[in-house]
Amino acid sequence: MSFKTFGKKPSGNRLLKINNSPNYKEGAFKNLSNTAVMTEKGSMVKTMIEFLNKPKNTTPEKKLPSIRTDLKNIKSENPVIVWFGHSSYFIKVEGKAILVDPVFSGSAAPFSLGVKSFDGSDVYKVDDFPEIDMLILTHDHYDHLDFETVLKLKPKVKQIVTSLGVGSHLNYWGFKEEAIHELDWWETAEVIKNLIITAAPARHFSGRGIKRAQTLWSSFVLQVGKWKIYIGADSGYDTHFTEIGEKYGPFDLAILESGQYNLKWAAIHMMPEQTVQATIDLKAKVLLPVHWGKFTLALHAWDEPIERVLKEAEKLNVKVATPLIGEPIVLEECLPDKKWWRF
Repeated sequence: MSFKTFGKKPSGNRLLKINNSPNYKEGAFKNLSNTAVMTEKGSMVKTMIEFLNKPKNTTPEKKLPSIRTDLKNIKSENPVIVWFGHSSYFIKVEGKAILVDPVFSGSAAPFSLGVKSFDGSDVYKVDDFPEIDMLILTHDHYDHLDFETVLKLKPKVKQIVTSLGVGSHLNYWGFKEEAIHELDWWETAEVIKNLIITAAPARHFSGRGIKRAQTLWSSFVLQVGKWKIYIGADSGYDTHFTEIGEKYGPFDLAILESGQYNLKWAAIHMMPEQTVQATIDLKAKVLLPVHWGKFTLALHAWDEPIERVLKEAEKLNVKVATPLIGEPIVLEECLPDKKWWRF
């Protein structure tokens, strides 16, 4: 383990901007609604004990299937999305290559032996990617901002868009300041010509050490030509989905977390049924459920999130994409719907 993996707290001009943010109060970033990381019935000690005795079904019994897509030669004129398990995915739209929250080190923890990825979920490596026009990092938790992966990606990445304060880690790790674009909620940037990105609220928290909420967490609205994609971050359910839908919807696709939930932390991670409702709130045509299929960060069965999402989606008439790891989604052309997790 390198101590560098913990990153660095914001300082200097970056800290000045944070202090001026309407979302930063009393020395920490705040959610729009009052939000407890753990509910009254939950505690970190009890949770750690439960994880030491977690059920066997929290990990798959067999190696996960996957598809090998040539990411360097995607030719479709419509947006293509390739999911890599959990919250890592690649978007090719209007000739631009976008990568979101890449974690390809095999671990979602500050040390390599912690929170290991499922067998078969790490079939893609940094060498498989073309040059990345835009790297999007929603927040600084280890299962979204992976030290080992971003260091390997550094020579390929042209521009980075992230939440306010997260650039402090990146700058500390050697990324050039001029390539880092940090956004507060509702800020919009055109980092690449004709590609508009807006940071939007999420209901979560941040932190790579003991002190939380020193950097912001965000979802993002991506607008390229006629296409609109909602890049959801980790988030509990709240009214912000309706607000985003009213301001920026309808969306061609909503990519939303659907796993690693528990009633003990229900304010910061949605239940699968809420994921479906959030899709409706956002006025999205299609839902891609993520934040499952790679790591065990909760105590539910590893495939429970997608089963619950599909059950609720059928009830509410929401269209859901269920690609294998590496299988392309092509908007308005190809929407994978195989139930591949049912071994």
